[in-house]
Amino acid sequence: MSSQLTRNELAALVSLAAAVGIPMMAPDRGLLPAVIIAFVLIAVERLIARLSFQNERFGDVVLGKVSTLVSDGVINMKELGISRLSHERVLAQLRSQGVLQLGSVSRYYMEASGNFALISNPAPVPGLCVLPPWDDAMLSFFKEHTEKQLCMQCGLPQKPVGKPYTCCPNCGNEKWVSAVEEITKTQLT
Repeated sequence: MSSQLTRNELAALVSLAAAVGIPMMAPDRGLLPAVIIAFVLIAVERLIARLSFQNERFGDVVLGKVSTLVSDGVINMKELGISRLSHERVLAQLRSQGVLQLGSVSRYYMEASGNFALISNPAPVPGLCVLPPWDDAMLSFFKEHTEKQLCMQCGLPQKPVGKPYTCCPNCGNEKWVSAVEEITKTQLT
């Protein structure tokens, strides 16, 4: 349920539950404090909604904003840091949505509510494999493109062969791997 609510709505819900719980457990305390707290919470929530509608900057601070985690098959490491997400968590989320390699991702967003939104690339290109490196059975369904080298951490393509990067300018990683593309069932036969 928390992924469908904003941070403020979740805090209001928990506060309301705590305020109403006391009169339910101890009827001698009375219902008036719980009713006052409920009215204050509703008024504050409505005020925040109105102010965030009128001022976009206020809304971004209070309610959060959308983060672009993957753009054109490359993981945005700066946004991962801002969103406080690990590299492994993003790869796990992508796998749970059926993505096997980053070349099939046009955009991957983390919404303000904490949900993830995937925009698939209509014309997938070879990209970084998101599967664990130890899963040899699944890795056999990929065709490796040795001419296209990608950063092992974020999927940024290597410069042309003449002047390759020593370390990735996006994440600082020094390891490079070959891009992969999924093999369809017709290509297997």
